[in-house]
Amino acid sequence: MSEYIIDAIRQGIVETLQMSFAASFFAYLLGLPLGVLLYATAKGRLLSNRPAHFILGLLVNIGRSLPFLILLVLLIPFTRFLTGSSIGTVASIVPLTVGAIPIIARMVESSLSEVSPGIIEAATSMGASPVYTILHFILPEALPSLLLGAAINVATVLGYSAMAGVIGGGGLGAIALQYGYYRYQKDVLWTTVTLLVIMVMVIQEGGNIIAKKVRK
Repeated sequence: MSEYIIDAIRQGIVETLQMSFAASFFAYLLGLPLGVLLYATAKGRLLSNRPAHFILGLLVNIGRSLPFLILLVLLIPFTRFLTGSSIGTVASIVPLTVGAIPIIARMVESSLSEVSPGIIEAATSMGASPVYTILHFILPEALPSLLLGAAINVATVLGYSAMAGVIGGGGLGAIALQYGYYRYQKDVLWTTVTLLVIMVMVIQEGGNIIAKKVRK
């Protein structure tokens, strides 16, 4: 590979990480509260509300059922409105964020559901309010599972970022498409694929290690 391609791959790694972590951060700002609400409004939970739970669950299920490539196209006007462009690294963060929110919400709900009911009963018996119980008992108890889920979600977003290259997004996905597919440079294609696999594995393993330390 030429020096130009190597520099492009280096830049692609940086852009991929920027997109993945920025999108994950913004997605958690909305996905974490949404997941907490899904958990708390379920039947028999602290804020049990069947209509609210149904509506939230429906929205999340619709968001999860949309293929990411379709979502990329559907969000082009919204992305252009927010960022002034529908292509590039910054623009790709918008659909990545939107696509990750329902996934994060469901994973947060699942993590919170693992908390022992005895802990919740102990908190409520001491007079703790539902919000206080969630913030000071349920979330801390579910932290290891939440951290493990966060690593999985970041890795998922990283995988999605490769698809953003189809509509002009940056990162390794764009390089794989531009050089590996359109120009038939198989070495570039396999290099980018290998790098993406390694990055996903490192993120997931890092999340596993952190979650184990927190659990101890």
